[in-house]
Amino acid sequence: MDLRAEALAAVARKVAACTRCEELARHRTQTVFGSGDPHTRLVFMGEAPGADEDRQGLPFVGRAGQLLTDIIVKGMGLRREDVYILNTIKCRPPGNRTPLPQEAANCREYLDQQLDILRPEFICCLGAVAAQNLLGTGTSVGQLRGRIHDFRGIKVVCTYHPAYLLRTPEAKRQTWEDIRLLMKEMGLPAVKK
Repeated sequence: MDLRAEALAAVARKVAACTRCEELARHRTQTVFGSGDPHTRLVFMGEAPGADEDRQGLPFVGRAGQLLTDIIVKGMGLRREDVYILNTIKCRPPGNRTPLPQEAANCREYLDQQLDILRPEFICCLGAVAAQNLLGTGTSVGQLRGRIHDFRGIKVVCTYHPAYLLRTPEAKRQTWEDIRLLMKEMGLPAVKK
């Protein structure tokens, strides 16, 4: 096991034992830490685990996860295992509600530790919860998307959450624009369709 993977595993053990959010700890099946390549250039950051993620212990494995995989594989020409996928918080909120600000604050230490270990060059924030929590802003995703932001020297692109795209397919075009911006910044060639 390499040093980054060992460091991530140590943080994952702390997360698995966490009870800072009493309600979340009481209702979770398990924590959902993150998955992917510990040496990746690119991290995708979502909101919180859903029911499928809570069951499997992996991020983005439900319908929204299938769409994210399509974006990574078909849209970007990468493999899912070549990126790292994580969420703002590591426990499923009851009923898949939006994480409360205090819950995000309670989990922030773990998120920061993950990013410090991973040291990605790029983060793609999926949805408002991820974008607003990472960047410390109340600005909407619609206003954040379409340009590069900075987080501690990491280039950040914000776009719509795949679950939103499933409900609002007309936003897929804008998300594709954001992904093309990200690919251009990463120096990735356009994928031939």
